[in-house]
Amino acid sequence: MPDYEEITMKYLFILNDPPYGTERSYNALRLALALTKSEADTLAVFLIGDAASCAVEGQATPSGYYNLERMLKALAAKGSQIGVCGTCMDARGIKAESLVEGAHRSSMDELTAWTREADKVLVF
Repeated sequence: MPDYEEITMKYLFILNDPPYGTERSYNALRLALALTKSEADTLAVFLIGDAASCAVEGQATPSGYYNLERMLKALAAKGSQIGVCGTCMDARGIKAESLVEGAHRSSMDELTAWTREADKVLVF
């Protein structure tokens, strides 16, 4: 049987929903974490609109409840890029220094570049 090289994929996740109240952002990050199991793939997450709040550090959730801060930190630890819309941060009073480690203030220009580079774009 011939040896096939592993196909590498570039995934871009665009999240729009708030961290809590719906499960869309949670489910997006669950899928993103599952995709990071293949070390050949690369992954970027862009948080826009109410999803900008997903990247705020210091989230205190009840025991046994999911925590998006921890999920984003896990993605960053696996080398994923995490961008947060700067305009959306400003509208919500989120300062760059309050973002979780591994997330950065971003822009539509960066989202545009990431979209052009991605093999697959998933919007939640």
